Amino acid sequence: MAVTDDVVLVDQHCHGVLVTDVTAEEFAAGLTEADTAGRPDRWRSMLGLAVRRWCAPVLDLPAHATPAEYLARRNDLGWREVTRRLLRAAGVGHWFVDTGYATDTSPTELADLGGGTGHEVLRVEQVLEDTTAGSATELLDRVGAALRASAAVAFKSVVGYRGGLGLPARRPSERDTRQAAERWLRGGTRLTDPVLHAWLVHEAATVGAETGRALQFHTGFGDADLHLHRADPLALTDFLRARRDVDVVLLHCWPYHRGAAYLAHVFDTVSVDLGLMVPFAGARTGAVIAETLELAPFESVRYSSDGNLLPEIHHLGAVLWRHHLGRLLDEWIGDGVLTAADAERLAHDVGGGNALRSAPHLLGDLDDQR
Repeated sequence: MAVTDDVVLVDQHCHGVLVTDVTAEEFAAGLTEADTAGRPDRWRSMLGLAVRRWCAPVLDLPAHATPAEYLARRNDLGWREVTRRLLRAAGVGHWFVDTGYATDTSPTELADLGGGTGHEVLRVEQVLEDTTAGSATELLDRVGAALRASAAVAFKSVVGYRGGLGLPARRPSERDTRQAAERWLRGGTRLTDPVLHAWLVHEAATVGAETGRALQFHTGFGDADLHLHRADPLALTDFLRARRDVDVVLLHCWPYHRGAAYLAHVFDTVSVDLGLMVPFAGARTGAVIAETLELAPFESVRYSSDGNLLPEIHHLGAVLWRHHLGRLLDEWIGDGVLTAADAERLAHDVGGGNALRSAPHLLGDLDDQR
């Protein structure tokens, strides 16, 4: 039995799932971050292999069932039973759900299917994009008020998608911010203005510092509309150096996970999360976890699945994390790197305890589930 087997996970960044049966083409689209799911065959990938190896038995199929067999069984069971089985087998006590993408299920609805408790992660760009106002001053005031009034467990920014992570150390001047807000009010629909975006992220950081909520950033691997080199978390260095008042979580990170681990090493307010990388890396997950733990303090590493649309992603995030971190810790115990007690503490901290330190109102729930 691995030390990770009984860890009650906190999936500290994920999304909702589809509430409908899917076609073979729709399922294949869920196995890739590409714009299309045609050639090449997405089942012939680390993620495709992982679905066949780890998800098939949850649906009463033999490991490595063929894609056709898997999809037929999935359709026979129906989306609700498939989702319930896969999410519950993940062993998650808390789901932190980014409601800015894949919103078929709310945090509460996801938890109803998967067990545990659901909590919202508020995407800050969506707050501004959904805010109406008659003037620049009113817009800025309303956005700030909406952030403060939110019941979300954490904030999240996708500035890495919109213009890159090279945020300024200081928020823009009032004059520049007001002018950017006036431009936005003349017809903006998708936030890309670098000045207004910088103001928004700094405002979210300030509110996060005031209310004890972490600020999450998408970094590294993601959808095809991303310019990957602009999502290197090292670009956040000036911002992180200036904003030591707020907990920052670097999501996903691959292929920049070693740089992210460095940031977690030198800034005690920074945590790193491998998220979406885990299901896609499949059998290579252990190598990436080991490279991250080379430098990142163990208290600065968090678990998440970044599961979205297909519950298979949520499930694989959990099962692959347990399997590969468990094997790594067993190896370290055997080599005398750490004790069994050290390994157990590391597994519980990374699996949930570290995330809950920035959500202290949930700590009692985690203690009850251990």
